[in-house]
Amino acid sequence: MIHPTAIIDPKAQIGTDVSVGPYSVIGADVRVGDGCWIGPHVVIQGPTTLGRENRIFQFASLGEEPQDKKYAGEPTTLEIGDRNTIREGVTINRGTAQDKGYTRLGDDNWIMAYVHIAHDCEVGNNTIFANNASLAGHVEVEDFAILGGFTLVHQFCRIGAHSFTGMNSVISKDVAPYVMVTGDRELYPRGLNSEGLKRRQFSDAALAALKQAYKVIFRSNLPVSEAVAQLQSLAQQHPEVARLLDFINSSQRGIAR
Repeated sequence: MIHPTAIIDPKAQIGTDVSVGPYSVIGADVRVGDGCWIGPHVVIQGPTTLGRENRIFQFASLGEEPQDKKYAGEPTTLEIGDRNTIREGVTINRGTAQDKGYTRLGDDNWIMAYVHIAHDCEVGNNTIFANNASLAGHVEVEDFAILGGFTLVHQFCRIGAHSFTGMNSVISKDVAPYVMVTGDRELYPRGLNSEGLKRRQFSDAALAALKQAYKVIFRSNLPVSEAVAQLQSLAQQHPEVARLLDFINSSQRGIAR
């Protein structure tokens, strides 16, 4: 299942039932898990680890050196989990010694064409990145987040779980969990990602609590600290609200509101 024109370094570790297409290049210190499908003209450099049953489409570049002038050849890594779909032209770089030393992509993510994930980013599970979404360095994206096409995320920002960014959004602050945002020069919250939460079987009680929390945080004009304080009792009853408040309390860049 390895095409004769593919170039695979003898030091690479290739699992069972792996398919590698024409003219693809797999470098040393690359580990490819069982059942992966690697299309034509893919380049994977190491140290990079791919889990099981990933699908990598043509012209993707994985595990290349970070685009950071401070990088001086340190042995940093890229770690990719299981069952990810990585479409045409995607670039995912390794980490830097100045931060985590790794870039990480979890499981079951759907990464569409021409997405860029820069050094030291951490992406969770079950996310969707639409075409041309780009993460600068040191970005964190939590589980089930959806990035609309051409979304641009500034360094060190966080994208909360179950959130949604509209097309062409420019993210320069943290995006709270469960919230939809849009905007380029100015980022605005546009309500809860209610449809996504329903699809993921959030209960009616949880949805009602999150709607109440959303109104207090994003529509009451209270300072963030006062809004969070007002929601403490609700958070004790609903873990979804507690997660929202924990995210806000830990934000270093402030949240888009």
